[in-house]
Amino acid sequence: MLKPKIRFLWLLLFFFFIGRQIRFSGADIGTASQYVPPYTPTACYGSDFSQFPTSNLFAAAGEGIWENGAACGRRYSLRCISGGAPTACVAGELTVEVKIVDRAATSVSQPSRPGSSLVLSNTAFQKIADPAVPYLNIEFEQ
Repeated sequence: MLKPKIRFLWLLLFFFFIGRQIRFSGADIGTASQYVPPYTPTACYGSDFSQFPTSNLFAAAGEGIWENGAACGRRYSLRCISGGAPTACVAGELTVEVKIVDRAATSVSQPSRPGSSLVLSNTAFQKIADPAVPYLNIEFEQ
């Protein structure tokens, strides 16, 4: 008669200790690359330099999230999952939040890899990855 109680206790312990570590995410999976200055003019704000956050954490939207310009001004939080090298991602689970200021397909400076979901400024890319890596696999959400 004690066996069901013991199983129940083990199940409770599992959910209490292990279950808390499981994260359910509504994020999308995609790729990120980087681009270098010049960053203006942009498809969102032209040559207005006030469009750029003072932190320099901004990005150009890939076609999958561009939505005919609706992406302008949106903020995305992203995390590096893997990249073109085993040590591509910065150690730890660092995330970076970027503001969309441009369209990747028409940006003045070309991305390090075409077809990316997000093309990050140098500063944003270096926050989460080795700058020598041409692209990253990322998890991102608005």
